[in-house]
Amino acid sequence: MASRQELSEFLKSIERRAFKQAVYAVRDNEAALDVVQDAMFKLAEKYADKPPAELPLLFQRILQNTIHDHFRRQKVRNLWTTLLSSLRPSDESDDGDRDVLESMEVEGDTRQGESASQLVERDQILRIIDDEIQKLPPRQREAFVMRYWQDLDVAETAIAMGCSEGSVKTHCSRATHTLATALRAKGVTL
Repeated sequence: MASRQELSEFLKSIERRAFKQAVYAVRDNEAALDVVQDAMFKLAEKYADKPPAELPLLFQRILQNTIHDHFRRQKVRNLWTTLLSSLRPSDESDDGDRDVLESMEVEGDTRQGESASQLVERDQILRIIDDEIQKLPPRQREAFVMRYWQDLDVAETAIAMGCSEGSVKTHCSRATHTLATALRAKGVTL
């Protein structure tokens, strides 16, 4: 059984990677924060009694299910919004005034030894990689992120995705090939 401290440390260690994974899936920072928070709550609420070694796979499965739930809710919400918007009078105007919150990503490492041009180049490459990962099909993106960012092995990824190990290998192979081709086309060599 995981202690409160172990559970807290586990959640803290996966927080940033889980957020990035959720952003790639839902493509909205605020929704991604909600998804990760919901997944963390579900893990803490329902599986805190599990051994610490089981937490990574459980969390990945919960995170994937929470992402799928987000899309289901979004689909229903869009349906009702469409239906209800047809009832709104056409002369009604929407000001569109909304409060936009800006979030800053804090870098965990210091970059004191790098020149400004190196920092800019690295940030540009990371932005290109992020964009290309977001363009991957959902299952390929999911397998790629779990295998190469979450450091899960093939078996663990298969369990988390609810598919066979062969499917994980296929998704990862296709994702890496697609990314390599796209990055080469943009002049990025790693």
